[in-house]
Amino acid sequence: MNLRTYSLLFAASAWLAVAAPAADAAPAAFPAFTLPGSQLRDLPRNAAGRQYQLHIGLPASYAANPDRRYPVVYVTDGYWDFAKMYANREALTYDKVAPEFIIVGLGYVGEALDYGNLRRWELSPVPFGGGGPEASGHAADFLRTIKTEIIPFVEREYRADSAHRILAGASLGGLFTLYSMYAEPGLFEGYIAATPAVVLGDDWLLGFEEAFVKAGKTLRGRLFVSTGGNEAPGFMGGALRYNARVSSRKYEGLAYQFRIIEGERHAGMQIESYVRGLRFVFAPLAPESGPAADR
Repeated sequence: MNLRTYSLLFAASAWLAVAAPAADAAPAAFPAFTLPGSQLRDLPRNAAGRQYQLHIGLPASYAANPDRRYPVVYVTDGYWDFAKMYANREALTYDKVAPEFIIVGLGYVGEALDYGNLRRWELSPVPFGGGGPEASGHAADFLRTIKTEIIPFVEREYRADSAHRILAGASLGGLFTLYSMYAEPGLFEGYIAATPAVVLGDDWLLGFEEAFVKAGKTLRGRLFVSTGGNEAPGFMGGALRYNARVSSRKYEGLAYQFRIIEGERHAGMQIESYVRGLRFVFAPLAPESGPAADR
């Protein structure tokens, strides 16, 4: 082997030693995907020992319109449902069937959390599932926190339009949404209750609604309720009974729509429910209505 050949082989082996990763080298780190305009805001621990994290989704036009205020959609179970609302918002605003709006997902501070137990504490208006009185049934406390801490924070920190607040949730979150409508009428303008857990506490919500009516109170705003066509029959029955009750009331100031999401079960029906619910509650503010014009 002459000196030139040896030099070329040495150079090549040296390059390969640098360029080729070691077999046990850690894989390259890639940047995480982040939803544009999204933020996480941690609130201080409150008197009940709860610490909330808000998933904030700002509209695309937010930065370019410093004088504009936007409707706000508050959605329970933000760790799951914020992304659903975000995707639906982009589609609906593109189609001009809903205005741009701020999304506030309601969640918790911390890692590797037990969402099942956390949400059971505050989304249920009555105790259920065992664990004692501290395990569930604190919807009144959570609603108070939303009214006195979370809404003031959002309307102080962001250009939120206080005249157009929407509350949305699914399952226990749907039950909490309906409970909030009766417990604090007027706090929100619209409500989206996807597959609400009306059966909880032997249809406790229906008794709460009956007491509301007997007290001479009434509802105003826009309400969308849905259930999946392939839900468990007992669970679906609660939503159907609630629909029959509200339909019979004929509240003069309440625009109401109920829909069965055909062919879907408890989780799969939620995306379509939020799409249709957002369209319904925002119908008076929609830039356009009806079929799309030719472009």
